Amino acid sequence: MTDSGRELDLVIYGATGFVGRLLADYLARTAPEGVRIALAGRSQAKLEATRAALGPRAGDWPIVIADADDPVALAELASRTRVVATTVGPYAKYGAEMVAACVAAGTDYVDLTGEVLFVRESIDAHHEKARANGVKIVHSCGYDSIPSDLGVHVLHQRVQADGAGDLGDTTLVATLRGGVSGGTIDTLRTQIDVSKKDRALRRLAASPYSLSPDRAKEPDLGRQSDVAVVNGAEIAPEATGWKAPFVMGSYNTRIVRRSNALRDWAYGRTFKYREVMGVGDSRLSRLYAGGVAAVLGGLVLGLSLPPTRFVLDRILPAPGEGPSEKTQRNGFFAMGIYTTTTTGARYAARVKAQGDPGYRATAVLLGEAALSLVRDRDRLPDEAGVLTPATALGDVLAERLRGAGVEISTRKL
Repeated sequence: MTDSGRELDLVIYGATGFVGRLLADYLARTAPEGVRIALAGRSQAKLEATRAALGPRAGDWPIVIADADDPVALAELASRTRVVATTVGPYAKYGAEMVAACVAAGTDYVDLTGEVLFVRESIDAHHEKARANGVKIVHSCGYDSIPSDLGVHVLHQRVQADGAGDLGDTTLVATLRGGVSGGTIDTLRTQIDVSKKDRALRRLAASPYSLSPDRAKEPDLGRQSDVAVVNGAEIAPEATGWKAPFVMGSYNTRIVRRSNALRDWAYGRTFKYREVMGVGDSRLSRLYAGGVAAVLGGLVLGLSLPPTRFVLDRILPAPGEGPSEKTQRNGFFAMGIYTTTTTGARYAARVKAQGDPGYRATAVLLGEAALSLVRDRDRLPDEAGVLTPATALGDVLAERLRGAGVEISTRKL
């Protein structure tokens, strides 16, 4: 929203959590002078301790107390600020009231969700009212799903600029190093718990077009598997070795397909998209890729069954936990996105950043998404509603991220 008369520009909700502290630290170091930022959460003492650790630039940041299940407090919070950036997940448990408060108050919103069913619920409950109120509700503004969504966005722009047709078969190959996210594991637990209760929800979550604005209008492109083991030679000559399923591919692909549909299928009616992960290019890569697929399948099965769930819950990282400073610093991600267009031309995009993908790099991605709304609202796409990073923030976010050290590039092959 554009109401500069509000008391605050940006509220970081969940500022005492692991990712919330990283986001606050990033903004304390990089936010332009004059941006009015507040820290919000449940505990006054924890918020004050977080603020004290941020240094002098954050010394006068206000503190806002609001519990995720207190709609009155959340409504008051949303009415005081132009933008809310929330790191409080799983969002199916803790996110719905905040979205509703922002839509009602006319406040823009960004989050880190990777939960298909939560976003579907958000779309159904709030898209039309958010459009009417001129509000941008932008889910998935971290490692899930900005690199995927912006990567395809810039790839499409390059192909269109060259007059090379529409996007056809398109594959993202992820390479990354970093710690295991307790938040991601808890998201998976929540998705399993919700879908176990309702067969219709399981079918919805499994649909490749589960986040589409109109699934009846989506093209029938045959099977689009999120768990396939793929020979890199089928993707591009340079994508050597076999590729494993990418753990967040089943979510990111649905965000990218929603971007296509929200743009009236601008990427093309035959645009077919998948995400995989590199496991090296040795002669054993097929074995490694199959092993990754088996581990991912076993994790989902294990979290679905009470006896193994009991054991896994005591082994896997808990929400709020995160990797060491060294792991965060030495982590990275690189996403290569390859397409063959409807004219037979071949193109690639690359999105690459330093820092643990789910933590340090995500703080940059979410921080710049929030600042796009705070500082560049008048240059953003003229769209409102429950949107995606590409459709809500597009070129402005790409520009900001490049300025923050993230590589976003395209080339013709």
